[in-house]
Amino acid sequence: MDIENDIFKRTNVNFKLLEKYGFKKENNIYIIEKNFLNDDFKAIISINNKGDITGKVIDLQLNEEYTNIRTNMTGEFVSSVREAYKSILIDIKEHCFETNYYIYDQTNRINKYIKEKYNNEPEFLWEKFPGYGVYRNINNNKWYAIIMNLDLSKLDSGSGEVEIINIKLDEEKIKELLKEKGFYKAYHMSKKDWISIILNDTLKDEEIINLLDESYDLISEPEEWIVPANPKYYDIINCFNNSNELIWKQSSDIHVNDIIYLYVAEPYSKIMYKCIAIEVNIPYDYKDKNVSMKKVMKLKLLKRLDNKNYTFEYLNNLGIKAIRGPRKITKDISKKLN
Repeated sequence: MDIENDIFKRTNVNFKLLEKYGFKKENNIYIIEKNFLNDDFKAIISINNKGDITGKVIDLQLNEEYTNIRTNMTGEFVSSVREAYKSILIDIKEHCFETNYYIYDQTNRINKYIKEKYNNEPEFLWEKFPGYGVYRNINNNKWYAIIMNLDLSKLDSGSGEVEIINIKLDEEKIKELLKEKGFYKAYHMSKKDWISIILNDTLKDEEIINLLDESYDLISEPEEWIVPANPKYYDIINCFNNSNELIWKQSSDIHVNDIIYLYVAEPYSKIMYKCIAIEVNIPYDYKDKNVSMKKVMKLKLLKRLDNKNYTFEYLNNLGIKAIRGPRKITKDISKKLN
């Protein structure tokens, strides 16, 4: 049981505070001794110039190291000694150490870059996995990276705790990277869209950062949608006569700058307008016999397409079999609608 590592693994020592706290410096080693539990035990904690912490507990009655605290023994006595020792370590941590989000140097360097470049802090979403930090685009809430700590055996041969970053990339690029050292099939994510990298300095920061930027750019691209409009319920044909903006029902996870193709139902049965979402998730509580709404979005007209032959038959030939509600379209389909 590595008590010291468990307590200090996401921290950096502030050497300036050690002597103020009570540490004595001997041959570049900072040492402190503390008696506890009615002076029956003594804790000896050492910190070297790299910030590595070691410690031991001495049973003062027997004048020997009390190693039971590092076993799985759970008796009342050994538990009381272990918890008292932990309390000493935690107090040192709170007074002499600075907390990092992550364990390893490269991971914290990557996190620093993300903060400076994208003004992003990690989100720790799972109580069961406190070291899992999610990074998402602040404009559209899409994930572009996630840092996780796990056992090496989940990715490769070997064992021991490692930290990884999952990055979202183009499918063909992932296939090429997996041929190179340092890249692994994505852990716990879509292996078609994500790739895992162990943050142990196998790859240089610059290489990881370049891929991270690609991931951010990839998820920042606007998505494109076909959204149905029924002229029986709303005069969509004349809606843009007086203004190039309108409010429209939002029932999907559409984001600002997404492209919306309005498909006008019978008797037209074709795409007639290309718009851009300029505001989304606007609260709007409305209900009648034809429609109900909880939120709406504001669309701006980019182009009239009523002179195009984007009929349902045309869309059907592109693989779109039904338009009963908002649906995303692929880049290939998008190219055929411009």
